[in-house]
Amino acid sequence: MARSLQFRIAVVCSVLLFVCSTLVCCNNGRRVGDALDTEFNGFSVPLEHSFEIDDIARFQVRGALMLKAGREPSVSLNQNQLSGEDRTKLKEVAAVDGLYRIRVPRVFLQTDRQIERQMEGYLTAFVRACAMVESHLSDAITLHTDVSGYLIGVSIVTFPGACRGTEVEDEVDLEVFNTTLSVLAPVNASGPGTALFIERIEQETEKKAKNPQEQKSFFAKYWMYIVPLVLFLMMSGAQDQSGGGAGGGGANGGGR
Repeated sequence: MARSLQFRIAVVCSVLLFVCSTLVCCNNGRRVGDALDTEFNGFSVPLEHSFEIDDIARFQVRGALMLKAGREPSVSLNQNQLSGEDRTKLKEVAAVDGLYRIRVPRVFLQTDRQIERQMEGYLTAFVRACAMVESHLSDAITLHTDVSGYLIGVSIVTFPGACRGTEVEDEVDLEVFNTTLSVLAPVNASGPGTALFIERIEQETEKKAKNPQEQKSFFAKYWMYIVPLVLFLMMSGAQDQSGGGAGGGGANGGGR
């Protein structure tokens, strides 16, 4: 009985060893953590925020933007929770109608290498701190890029976007950010049909070359009607002048 149990255990161990070795081969010999980093093939940049009573920006880390570069870059966001001290300070800034600011470094998103390409300076945006409080930290952040993939702007809005004077008594509602993140690249507008326009011009030119009458001016086309009309008007004017002179002479003679 003991030998049979040992035999069964040995068989089970052999099967498990075979399965584990197969999984390692399917993973190309990489560790789980290493595989995740390699497949992401991106980099991270800090997302910072500032909210101060004296309205002087003092930025601190709010989270990290995980950027996956490429022709269509993707972005994810990992954020920290607000501490009790920060929640209290945010409400105090909102009470005096202060500002809530964010900033991100200027980076280049479209790159196939796992290298962060960062330019000098930061891009900033802001909302009223009261809107941030009344929205319970619900905001939408949009990263704007140019056609080359450089980050050229950042914007932030809250939901709701206006301050209505609603008090937030429970500070737990100001602990976790509820953020919608997106990347907005410029869209190429549809240009005019240049090739079709040139083709139409060429067709009109060929048509006029085949029919020279269309190249003539208005007078050249209708001179046979214009000249008789002008002669008729001239002759009519001359006859009126002659008739008027004769009538005037008769009247003068009768007076004598």
